[in-house]
Amino acid sequence: MLKTTVFEHLKNAMREKDVLSKGVLTLLKAGLDSAEKEKGAALSTEEEVAIVNREIKQIHQALEGAQTAQREDLIAQEEAKLVLLKKFLPAQLSEEEIVTMLTEAGVTKGMNMGDAMKIAKPLLAGKTDGGTMSKVVKSLI
Repeated sequence: MLKTTVFEHLKNAMREKDVLSKGVLTLLKAGLDSAEKEKGAALSTEEEVAIVNREIKQIHQALEGAQTAQREDLIAQEEAKLVLLKKFLPAQLSEEEIVTMLTEAGVTKGMNMGDAMKIAKPLLAGKTDGGTMSKVVKSLI
């Protein structure tokens, strides 16, 4: 389970006095614990990946703000957080692999974007980020 892995990394970060990792992992663990408590049962792999993706999305937003403000110190910090969180995601598919999967699943030229996304989202959940998925779907339809 991802929660156990995160907790082990958190313990190591605390031992090594790695403040950045400790902060990121504490937030991730809290998100996982909260979702598990809310559900009342252990989280599935897809649900855990969704929580990691949610944290990544928040860091992307903070990174955009830091870039707008031209704060190099914050940019480096947010990028380090992204690298750390991406370690907890399953291997991400390349655009070519996504095209192949979507084509095999029935996404074709002239298809409605909504219909294409209904096929793509469950098929690619946790295997790619939403931006890449949208970009590939748009190129196919």
